[in-house]
Amino acid sequence: MAFEVLMPQLGLTMEEGTVSQWIKHEGDEVKAGDVILEITTDKLTNEVASEHDGVLLKIVAQEGEDIPVKGLLAYIGQAGESISGGASAPAPAAVPAAEAAPAAPAAAPAPAAAVGGVRIRISPLARKTAAKLGVDYTGIAGTGPSGRIVLKDILAASEAQKNVPAAASAAVPATAPAPKAGSLELMEGDTVIKLAGMRKVVSQRMWASHNEIPPVTQNIKVDVTALMKFRKMLLAETGKKYSVNDLVLKATAKCLRQHPEMLVSLDGDQIIQRAHVNLGMAVALDAGLIVPVIRDADKLSLDALSAAAKDLAVRAKENRLGADEYKGSTFTVSNLGMFGIETFTPIINQPDAAILGVCAIHDELDMDDEGKLFKKQVMRLSCTLDHRLLDGSVVAKFEMDLRDLLEKPMSILL
Repeated sequence: MAFEVLMPQLGLTMEEGTVSQWIKHEGDEVKAGDVILEITTDKLTNEVASEHDGVLLKIVAQEGEDIPVKGLLAYIGQAGESISGGASAPAPAAVPAAEAAPAAPAAAPAPAAAVGGVRIRISPLARKTAAKLGVDYTGIAGTGPSGRIVLKDILAASEAQKNVPAAASAAVPATAPAPKAGSLELMEGDTVIKLAGMRKVVSQRMWASHNEIPPVTQNIKVDVTALMKFRKMLLAETGKKYSVNDLVLKATAKCLRQHPEMLVSLDGDQIIQRAHVNLGMAVALDAGLIVPVIRDADKLSLDALSAAAKDLAVRAKENRLGADEYKGSTFTVSNLGMFGIETFTPIINQPDAAILGVCAIHDELDMDDEGKLFKKQVMRLSCTLDHRLLDGSVVAKFEMDLRDLLEKPMSILL
């Protein structure tokens, strides 16, 4: 009997994976434990090993294809074995019985789960409800994991349709329309790259954050002359080379413990006060952006925090992070200063209520009380806040205290 190879679920919120590469090919002999393919989830590349001895009889999911969790990838069995009777037909995971039954007739039938070649992420219950209520869900921005359309989105869209005059409802969609695929005219030499894997998830989450959150970005200038001298002093006395980012992370963690009002998240119609200072640390990869999390950063020494930051950054770039290591942040720090960026507007990493942008250090001339010019080193911090949860004055106090810590660097360690 042939065995099915199914898309594994590598995290509680994982809904699908992309087949990135087949290591084994049809007809190849495999042993239990042999890696047969690689899949890419929203953040990681993972190897899938065979659970059985035999031959890779048939590959169902092709490279670059998005497959739902428990969806069929391939068959493994004995050489020459037919898969027609020994295994189920090559189809995605079983659909709940409620969805398998024909939907009741509706005023306007719900469209298929793919439009213009773009797969729409929608739960079975939401799809069935859309059919019953006559809701076109192709333009709905889902609020579920990874932008998935869930029941409450369909109900909200249905209610919105009732409140929009008939003449206007056809002209104005209830929510922002989904991007169309293949609408641009290609020119000679252009290359088409599928929006998939990490880049696809970054695109979805940044779009959702930008459209759901009323953001305000507040900039503050910090005199880091003393901080840079302090960094050199630590190197001379301890032999340890701490990065500017290490010191900023340490100061931020300490300041957040002093300002717990910054550590909040919006969950429907309720506010969650977070108990932990879990610092998300934005790391740029060739394929996109990943935010590994330093848990309870306020409780770590500078040594421990520096080591954790370096370890997470290295393993993030090598695709070796565990699924839980980029979840659970309560505040995020994004440092573009190392690239020479002097100011920027970071986008909030939901469900955090704020994100701190760290900019480049540069020389600046100033004048003392006697009118003499002197040179100092300055750095700007850009803090974007969710104005549904935080007010500008609250964040301004946090920024001022953070500035004081960085300008008097010995206090960072005290």
